[in-house]
Amino acid sequence: MKCTKILLSLSALALAQPALANPTNFPEREVTLTVNYGPGSNTDVASRIFADGFSKELGKPVIVDNRAGALGTLAVTWLSKQQPNPYQVGVVTYATQAISPHLQDITYKLDDFDWVCGFGRYRYGVAVRADSPYKTLDDLVAASKKGKSIFFGGTSTPNVIALLELGRVTGGKFEQIAYKSGGEVTTALLGGHIEALVQNPSDILPHVQAGKMRLLASASPMRWPELPDVPTMRDAGYPVSVDSWVGLGVRAGADPKSVQRLEKACLDAINNPEVAKRVANTGIDPAGLTGKEYKAALQEGYTTMGAAIKAANLPRMTN
Repeated sequence: MKCTKILLSLSALALAQPALANPTNFPEREVTLTVNYGPGSNTDVASRIFADGFSKELGKPVIVDNRAGALGTLAVTWLSKQQPNPYQVGVVTYATQAISPHLQDITYKLDDFDWVCGFGRYRYGVAVRADSPYKTLDDLVAASKKGKSIFFGGTSTPNVIALLELGRVTGGKFEQIAYKSGGEVTTALLGGHIEALVQNPSDILPHVQAGKMRLLASASPMRWPELPDVPTMRDAGYPVSVDSWVGLGVRAGADPKSVQRLEKACLDAINNPEVAKRVANTGIDPAGLTGKEYKAALQEGYTTMGAAIKAANLPRMTN
């Protein structure tokens, strides 16, 4: 009787455990992709496009699960507390690993995850209204040094660091007005409530093309291919740039062969010209980084962004 009870208990325990990956046949069912920002965000749109290609490469459906909150860290915190499982993949952005630890009290660390790949790189730009008196970044800096602040809009780091750091290195005065979304920032600029913004291509390019905005500079390390004559902030003579990436991770300890399969599918998906083109249309540049390369980018970003945040004197957020 005791043996029977033990066997029954073991059977019940086995049924209660999540199905583990068979490395030989992985994946045998659908994979869940948790996105750390809400539906309609740049990250969400790009991740859903990527998920289509990822699904084709894996040969199984990829189900997108949005878990927004706490500036993208809520989903990452949740993933860090799960059992190792290659069927549970998370979109883990540069901001949550390289920036948030300097500004928020978070419970996860880099080594809590096995890094699958990086599939995109964000771009940021400094823009003003088309009728603004500021024709160049030099004009904006000159105005910021005349005793009054330049009020600008941005949703979060790293983009807002661009003008805060520009003020630090030039002695100019830039003050951020916080907004919840890129749409709100754009509306504020076009409505004359702020003088500049630092946002992504999807928030800027349509209005540049419509003759309503002017891009003064790329705040990223690279120029924008859509507007190649517009300099980076560094090209304009200011030692300022911000960078950010998006990629995938799973809870550390997942089967290595299954993680390798995920990595191959990720790289094959983002190197597919059609997928890459569609991701690029969201304003996020497609980029295929191996898991090792993505982890290195996050490690480097933690150091460089930590220094920039300290220099900009950004306060820590309270929970």
